[in-house]
Amino acid sequence: MNVFERYAPFIRNYIYESGWQILRGVQNAAGDVIFSTDENLLLTASTASGKTEAAFFPILTLLEENPSKSVGVLYIAPLKALINDQFERLSRICEEADINVTRWHGDTTQTGKRKLLRKPSGILQITPESLESLMINKHMEIVSLFHDLRFIVIDEIHSLLRGDRGLQTFCLIERLCKAAGCDPRRVGLSATIGNPKAAGDFLACGSKRKTLIPEFDRGKEKWRLSMEHFFNTAPQAGEDKEDSISEPIGYKAPTGANPGLAYIFEHTKGRKCLIFTNSREECEAVCQNLLQYCEFNHEPDRFLIHHGNLSASYRESAEDEMRDDESLVSICATATLELGIDIGRLERAFQIDAPFTVSGFLQRLGRTGRRGEPAQMWFVMREDHPEPRAIMPEMIPWYLIQGIALVQLYIEERFVEPPRLERLPFSLLYHQTMSTLASNGEMSAGELASKVLTLSAFTRISQDDFRKLLLHLIETDHINRTEGGGLIVGITGERVVNSYKFYAVFMENVEYSVRSESQELGTVVKPPAIGGKVAIAGRVWVVEEVDHKKRAIYVSLIKGNIPAYFGDVPGDIHTHVLEKMKEILCTNATYMYLMNNAKVRLDQARACFDMAKLKDRVLIHLGGNMWALFPWLGSYAFLALERFLKIHCAKELGLKGLSPVRPYFIQFSMSVGEKEFYKIVCKKACEDIDPLSLVYEKEVPMFEKYDEFVPDELVKKGFAYGVLDIEGMKKRVREWEKFL
Repeated sequence: MNVFERYAPFIRNYIYESGWQILRGVQNAAGDVIFSTDENLLLTASTASGKTEAAFFPILTLLEENPSKSVGVLYIAPLKALINDQFERLSRICEEADINVTRWHGDTTQTGKRKLLRKPSGILQITPESLESLMINKHMEIVSLFHDLRFIVIDEIHSLLRGDRGLQTFCLIERLCKAAGCDPRRVGLSATIGNPKAAGDFLACGSKRKTLIPEFDRGKEKWRLSMEHFFNTAPQAGEDKEDSISEPIGYKAPTGANPGLAYIFEHTKGRKCLIFTNSREECEAVCQNLLQYCEFNHEPDRFLIHHGNLSASYRESAEDEMRDDESLVSICATATLELGIDIGRLERAFQIDAPFTVSGFLQRLGRTGRRGEPAQMWFVMREDHPEPRAIMPEMIPWYLIQGIALVQLYIEERFVEPPRLERLPFSLLYHQTMSTLASNGEMSAGELASKVLTLSAFTRISQDDFRKLLLHLIETDHINRTEGGGLIVGITGERVVNSYKFYAVFMENVEYSVRSESQELGTVVKPPAIGGKVAIAGRVWVVEEVDHKKRAIYVSLIKGNIPAYFGDVPGDIHTHVLEKMKEILCTNATYMYLMNNAKVRLDQARACFDMAKLKDRVLIHLGGNMWALFPWLGSYAFLALERFLKIHCAKELGLKGLSPVRPYFIQFSMSVGEKEFYKIVCKKACEDIDPLSLVYEKEVPMFEKYDEFVPDELVKKGFAYGVLDIEGMKKRVREWEKFL
């Protein structure tokens, strides 16, 4: 069909005014599905390809032709900043048609929310957490708000495919549709989907429709990649080469300066860049160091910071500065700027060390390359010099090899991590049980089970396990029985449900607000004593007062450099990434994007790997009774192997001092030789392994936010059957039979 001619006149006018010459493939494909079918749509296309417009142009056309009697489109996004960005874009598009756009999250004012409640219409933009709040606190308004809901658009859907937050989102969608009596179509948007079929099935969960995934000409992706390696102190791997890029360049460096950050400082000058780190602590440390470079060289500050613990005003001011085409600042960021926020014409992104996933790499790369320019990323891989007597595993530059693997997996195979659908989400089950009870008021156990267990997220949860959960919650006062036998939220449960933190299912630390005079800087974990120092917003502050009741810290700005702490950030690395890392170490393949130091360091690693003969084995002798095992398994299969060796094999192997460096290698001492190791381990892996046997005695492995309120028995079961990749581990161990 001619999609352009099918668009509403106000959409065609917007296209003319924007100077578009033709529709892109993604826009024609989306228009065909939305106009010609009644099915769900999964739209996968590269960053800045026009996915948002591709979905909304036909949706808004249908909405203008037949206005809804309630909110017509529910737009769900994982980040408030993404909602703010899309709010401006959608408001401009909808202005001529007088279609209302409302954003609803923790940083927005009540004015727009009250207006929507009085007269529901148009588009509502919301985060999963604010939708949870809406379902609980405005339960009586759900029918009037959504009874004629036509579409649910889920942006950056890939970010919701591998954890409780995504399952929560789809629980809320199903609950909302049942409560409002509506049957909207679903549209998922993403630049990085690894298994479109699985993602499409996930999108359709609880829906009566199938998901269509249109094919179209995506054009050629153009990237500019570079990857350089730095030891944290001299000399560098390629320093003896004439073309070494680590030679002195035109600026002064503070004493003890980190060569990798010096490289970033030099190559961000006069440019607008993003500098990605893998944790908030690292983000703060990098920003502090780069600001010290500015001071040392008598330059104006040109580095800003952006992460989830900063106040909204700090984050938004950084975003606004980046949107200014005249500004040449750079932002040190975490995943908060990984998703599709338009922050202007960025020349390049830097990535410090390797990200955990191919998806993360692609999203970060996609922040650049907008407005017709190729996407550009510079990797900066860092490590300490190995100690003079370091043993073989410590001689490998793991981040460098991991970074190459992530890039090559996408270039060669278009691999991106698939959804994680095999979990037993007992923490989320608690959360949705309490949320449903808080929303609906008194219910019988049967009614509660019929509303909760029928949600698609809980298809693997048995009625018996749900009964155990309810009995435990009654015993612990999270739920009370009424005289009539009904169930209501108990006093202890109310304290949990009534907190604003209940709306989120991702793990949070107890945080203290950091304030300087009237300005809120952000939040930190574990406040220091008065007179101590805290690092936030890229600077160092001295603590003048701590108010534990209000969880507030009052600070003053000082000079200095200290580490920050916001809580642990675990990685989730797929097995295929580790397999690719081994392949890279086994071959002599060259990679055009490697700079001189990185090339030399890769050659050194390959020589070390070859000398250890690891191409043809996975176990090496380190001397005496010490051994190192290289299983090439992802995070959850590696964790299963670690426990399998300790619990099922330790006695026969004489295993002691097992020390993992997850997910790369395991060191241990044992009393048997190499052949005997393979014989014992392979034999044990062929036996039936009860997943619960891999939980240590007296251990209650709490991985998720609400595990503490779940019976220990179910926490152990969820970990054993839903977190540990036992089949992946057993498959790998059985491959070792060839070494016998």
